[in-house]
Amino acid sequence: MRKVRDFDAELKALNDRAKLLKQRKIQQFGELIEATGADALEPDLLAGALLAAVAEKDKATMSAWSRQGAQFFRDTSRQSSRRTAGGGEGGKAADTGSQSA
Repeated sequence: MRKVRDFDAELKALNDRAKLLKQRKIQQFGELIEATGADALEPDLLAGALLAAVAEKDKATMSAWSRQGAQFFRDTSRQSSRRTAGGGEGGKAADTGSQSA
């Protein structure tokens, strides 16, 4: 005999998963803004820059931005792997010292 599926429970689980993914996406955007240093910008300036990026139609400009972004993520992942490899508080102390300068 077939097992009866509980569609309501499955739908609720999918909705919960979608909420979790949306929250994670928002958190990652915030972390990206901090990592790039854009949190030092005025909110109006940051919003204007994002709106300009969304409105941009020039493929060459978008391609250049994409390359810069990819390079940022490559550099950032190398730096974080070096910190992890170094371990201990020494890496963290060096990071906080450079941030406060």
